Amino acid sequence: MTAVAVKYDEIKALGCEVLSVSTDSRFTHKIWQNEELGKMVEGGVPYPMLSDAGGAIGSIYGVYEPAAGVNIRGRFLIDPEGVIRAMEVMTPEVGRNVAELIRQVQAFQHVEKTGEVTPAGWTPGKKTLTPGFDLAGEVWKVWKPEEAFK
Repeated sequence: MTAVAVKYDEIKALGCEVLSVSTDSRFTHKIWQNEELGKMVEGGVPYPMLSDAGGAIGSIYGVYEPAAGVNIRGRFLIDPEGVIRAMEVMTPEVGRNVAELIRQVQAFQHVEKTGEVTPAGWTPGKKTLTPGFDLAGEVWKVWKPEEAFK
């Protein structure tokens, strides 16, 4: 949450909004902001922290764990039409990568704007592919897996 908070202005500049949803109450969120998050990021987390008491929202997104009464940590990229374009659900031991979140937003926006597709590891300025009959079975001629890591 705090890593996203640090990059919040960059995420907002991409035209995105961030919401945090947990089964914690708004009172727990307030205490957490004051006692933990606000000490990690000046002013605390700048985006809304929503309470999902009972797990209704988490159930819709498939992350609510009824036996524990909590939402498993997840990240969802939802486009302006309300379509989930990407999701990542992880247990708490491993943190998420905010740089990857930003890269994915940029890739989805590029695809939407140009109609091109972005191969593995794509970042702005790197090679894209133009889908079509000419490309079917011929990707190997124009893109190599090593390019994902450059």
